[in-house]
Amino acid sequence: MKRFLSLLVCLCLLPACALADRAYLIPDSNTRYLTETELWEWDYESLGYILNEIFARHGYNFIPGEKYDYYFRCMPWYTPNADSNNQRACYSQLSDIEWYNEGLVKDVRAAMRALGTRNEDGKSVWDGFSTGFDALQGFSYVEMKAGQKLPVYSAPSASSWRGANGKAMVNTTGIVYAAGWESGWLLVMYETNNGSVRVGYVSSGDIKGSVPLNNRLTFDYTPATVTARCELTDDPARCYAPILTLTSGSRVTYLSSFFNHEAWDYVETTVNGQQVRGFIPAGRLDISQSMDSDSIGK
Repeated sequence: MKRFLSLLVCLCLLPACALADRAYLIPDSNTRYLTETELWEWDYESLGYILNEIFARHGYNFIPGEKYDYYFRCMPWYTPNADSNNQRACYSQLSDIEWYNEGLVKDVRAAMRALGTRNEDGKSVWDGFSTGFDALQGFSYVEMKAGQKLPVYSAPSASSWRGANGKAMVNTTGIVYAAGWESGWLLVMYETNNGSVRVGYVSSGDIKGSVPLNNRLTFDYTPATVTARCELTDDPARCYAPILTLTSGSRVTYLSSFFNHEAWDYVETTVNGQQVRGFIPAGRLDISQSMDSDSIGK
């Protein structure tokens, strides 16, 4: 037990973005009847987290300092109820589907105990944890309908440059961060399948369900000149993979500044005739006009 609690304490000291690749162990346990077969795919310990995840969605207050308290406080979607003593309010929010799933998980755990097994060859709650990345200031976690694979473009246009050899996608079953909307496009930040990070735009027309974020992006669109050779990237958090190299004297459009463990200027230019947006290290631009202090990210 102490080993698991120590791990959870360490995880909670990481940025929220450094946690699970998937926001939920079972993303749709609040809208779909689960089956015994799928629950038997998990080990005994993980079923405890799956059970409590049903209540955590509604802000259930777990025993302070215990493993479920540590775990769910690490999740970016979890907001504990303000009244830590009023658990009845949480119970009243559960749907019939959620109560069914709660009972089914308990039944499967009981069956495992009766058989004397912890089903240790099953999937583990810890399987989905990654090494994490440092999200940009101004981006926050957004809960989107799980199971979607949405095309991602570097700028708010389907004709703009697209990473992954023109196949960049975000899987909404994973954790997605967003900064806001521009002309019907949502600026998102997420971890890719190959372990890198990507910042780009998703069209509202491709998104199923609502997105609980109403921020409107406001950029400067200021002409600027690159003063020192640098690389443009759509990954300002982990791998910094270059889209293209900008040489001294290159003309770009300055959009805004963002910060994580480093300072970045967010700019727009073209690559092979396509509109592209990305990040360069701050301090490489000569901006010809005064910057609007109200722009996002500053």
